Amino acid sequence: MSTFLQDGTMVDKLAQFDLNDEMAEAERHQPWPAGLYSKTLFKKHDFRVVLISMQNSAHMKEHHADGTISIQVLKGKLRVSVNGKPHELPVGSLFTLGSSIRHNVDAIGDSSFLLTISWPSDQELAVMKHRGYGS
Repeated sequence: MSTFLQDGTMVDKLAQFDLNDEMAEAERHQPWPAGLYSKTLFKKHDFRVVLISMQNSAHMKEHHADGTISIQVLKGKLRVSVNGKPHELPVGSLFTLGSSIRHNVDAIGDSSFLLTISWPSDQELAVMKHRGYGS
C-alpha cells in the first residue's frame, strides 16, 4: 500500500504497478467522458507517470507539458502530431518530446499508453514563457 500527501504526491521511495491490472481497472470505468481515462500512477515533485486509455477515434486537442515527456504505447495505436507532422505509434513504441512542444494525440483503435513527465522545478517553471500543462 502506498502513502500519499493530500496533493497526491507519493511519500514512498519505491512503487510497483501491474500495468495489465491497471488497464483492466480503467476498462471498468467506461464509459469515459470524451472517450479517455487517465490515472496518475506515480507522482513526485519532479516526476509523473500517468496511465491514459483512449477509445477508438478519441482525440486530445493540441496541448503541451511544461516538462520533457515520453509516451510508451501499451495497447492499440496512437497518432501524435507535432507541428502538423503525424507520428504513428504502434504497441511497443516509445516517443519523446522536449518541454513546451505543442502536440495532439489521436487513438487509432482502443489504446492505452504511459505518459511520463520529467517535471521542472518551481524555479524553472517561474521563468517559462508559457506556463500550464494542457494549455
